[in-house]
Amino acid sequence: MNFGGNDDAQKLVCSVTDVEYPIDHSGQAVVFSEIMKPFEISTSPVSNTLEKTRLIQGGKEYFLLLKRLIDCAQDSIFLQTYIFEDDQTGTEIANALKTAVQRKVEVFILVDGYASGNLSRGFIHSLKEAGVNFRMFNPLLKSRHFYLGRRLHHKVMVVDAKCALVGGINISDRYNDLPHQPAWLDWAVYVEGEVAKQLMSICKMRVNRPTLKSLINLKKNSLSQNVERTVLVKINDWVLRKMEITRSYLNMFRHAKKEIIIMSAYFLPNGLFRKAMKSAVKRGVKVQLILAGRSDVLISKYAERYMYRWLLKNGIEIYEYQRSVLHGKMAVYDGKWATVGSYNVNNISAYASIELNLAISDSDFANEAEFSLKKVMATGCLRVTEEQINHASFVQHSFQRGAYYLFRILFFFFTFYFKQKE
Repeated sequence: MNFGGNDDAQKLVCSVTDVEYPIDHSGQAVVFSEIMKPFEISTSPVSNTLEKTRLIQGGKEYFLLLKRLIDCAQDSIFLQTYIFEDDQTGTEIANALKTAVQRKVEVFILVDGYASGNLSRGFIHSLKEAGVNFRMFNPLLKSRHFYLGRRLHHKVMVVDAKCALVGGINISDRYNDLPHQPAWLDWAVYVEGEVAKQLMSICKMRVNRPTLKSLINLKKNSLSQNVERTVLVKINDWVLRKMEITRSYLNMFRHAKKEIIIMSAYFLPNGLFRKAMKSAVKRGVKVQLILAGRSDVLISKYAERYMYRWLLKNGIEIYEYQRSVLHGKMAVYDGKWATVGSYNVNNISAYASIELNLAISDSDFANEAEFSLKKVMATGCLRVTEEQINHASFVQHSFQRGAYYLFRILFFFFTFYFKQKE
């Protein structure tokens, strides 16, 4: 960020690409289309156009944009995330939010009570003292080593009900590019348009502890009629009977005709998902998976690799990402539809977490997402072969099998409370 100015008005010069774009902080309203090029500024007073979207890779690019949107906010900021750490990245974002409060911007932060449980009291106190509305989303039971109940796993920021970031990226050094430490690979979507209003309403309800009725009313009332929609908000929340992301993945397998690419950090599909994949391959659809080569949850990786024999046997290609830890959650099919967000392909995301994705039916965006995924496959992955799997030792195979069944037990434990509630 570079600051410059003249005698009349201070200007903030923001840059994510190679070009710098001045954003006026005088009395003029900020036009958010100017923040992300190549979006054009809409002069129509009637919002009957498609939402504008852009795929953002995690790391420096994402956090520059996140901070820039905070700096440009004029009315409100809703930031909700699974992990918020008081490290270098977290402190920089927190300071930007405090500065926004000084400009009379209302700031609301909601973080998961388990994953962000290590936030220091001093850090939280400094946010509240500065005027930030801060709250933790708490599960049913928790300690330092376990929790029982839903996780607030979605990652959303909405600014002024005009634009938003939705993805899988937490507020932590691990997701940022720092000296001698490349960011974990992850993605987000920048979106502006009416969907930002819907996202703000969802964030407000999460702060106020939503009910099923409130979510149904939101779906009925928040979207304008007679508007062609290319971006749809999809939610998974088992307690509130919302399985929209899971269904969108299953619909992808039914509708795809040529190719499906899925990136998932923790890939442990249930029987219904495996059946859908197998059916798509039998119809001639090419299914490719980008999975973690290096994982922050080692036992999850062992469990995942136990499934490789089944996946390869059924004609599904597997690519393991090597450059850093893979944390992304994205899928695309036939160059016309994509989904990006917080949802992992496993039962924890399906049944024990609050998840949010954007489903985007736009060929330009889908082609951009497909190109990005294929680039990752070509430059950062190793393809897994049957020969490699067959050369695994008996001890390795036994450990993978044990990890797989242990995870099935853990999934049952995490979802038991909610299955009883249904």
